[in-house]
Amino acid sequence: MLRRHREAAGLGLRGLATAVNVDHSYLGRVERGECRPSETIARRCDVALGAAGVLVDAYRSEQAGPDMRRRTLLGAMGALAVAPVAPLVGLEALRHSLDAAGRVQVDEWQRIVADYGRDFYVMPAVDLAEQLRADLMVLSHQIAASPADRELMRAAAHLSAIMAMGLSAAGQHGMARRWWRTARAHADESRDADCRVWVRDWETVNGTYERRPISEILSRADEAITIAGRRVSVGHVGVLSGRAQALAVAGRAVEARAALVATASMTDRMPAEVVADADSMFGWPEVRLRHTESFVYTHIGDVDQAMVAQDRALALYPAELGRERAQMQMHRASCLIQDGHVGDGLRYAADVLDGLPAHDHTALLYQVAQSVVAVVPERERRRVEVADLRDRLVALPAG
Repeated sequence: MLRRHREAAGLGLRGLATAVNVDHSYLGRVERGECRPSETIARRCDVALGAAGVLVDAYRSEQAGPDMRRRTLLGAMGALAVAPVAPLVGLEALRHSLDAAGRVQVDEWQRIVADYGRDFYVMPAVDLAEQLRADLMVLSHQIAASPADRELMRAAAHLSAIMAMGLSAAGQHGMARRWWRTARAHADESRDADCRVWVRDWETVNGTYERRPISEILSRADEAITIAGRRVSVGHVGVLSGRAQALAVAGRAVEARAALVATASMTDRMPAEVVADADSMFGWPEVRLRHTESFVYTHIGDVDQAMVAQDRALALYPAELGRERAQMQMHRASCLIQDGHVGDGLRYAADVLDGLPAHDHTALLYQVAQSVVAVVPERERRRVEVADLRDRLVALPAG
């Protein structure tokens, strides 16, 4: 737990050791579980890392037995329920306190994670972030009371990754990177291979939108592929998809096509129930493959293949996934322009924005739309449609 908080804070082992006035080798042994710190050291680390008491609670819980840990959890949840925190935090703390009394909290976190897998696509970003904040605060206190519980770590990894994606979609790329680090750390502590790959899958996919160096994105993808091994999973196929997109953005067309073939091959091997799960981040329906193909072919300039993928995706997209559909439609606008139909492409992009509810307009969508403007030939840049689209992408609409 100490290592996870240290890495999330962006501190090296020597930096933390200096801050708390101990030898770095001693802290290294603490992180590896080879020795236990004193409560004084736990408190100093908590303050240095801004852990808000979580490390001190974890130390005290580790010193106690299982019954005491359960009483600590109930006490922490009860304290949160009446503390002067955001209303959603208090309400969730009260509910989890009742669940903990009935010993059902782990199963409940699995259900919460599954719910977020669907809510991410349909809930307004502001509401999603507030709800996630409440759940993550409650979960952090439960982890402090049961720091060795791998199922809680798994839930924290999934929810932290979803928070990172929400921040990325809102254009908060610096904050998103911090949450990706936290998500990876929790996933690694869970020791669940599927979870570890799934977190890195979505980080890889979001890497191009966050404008990360291509080498960094590909390194993360390779790391996930190594963890996955021969395992067929949503995370594994997703990271192959993200790798294809990164290669396309880099202009490495031959490699991007090969990565698409690998993505399609694994899609064919996915279990039927995973392919049928069309409205969850934990499924891999055909439409995600077609969206990937649309992205890759659009970026490498293969307009014909891109439009085939787009036609198939448009026929498959569930109505409730409006934001994702709109992103892919921006690929179509870009293809129209690349094919010489500049006015049609610009009007198509504007029509997509007009048809989307205000709460579905995101910084990520606008970033994709800006790539439509970017492919307009220099000689066509004086068109009024170019200026109009550019002006619309300056700020998100109210609501």
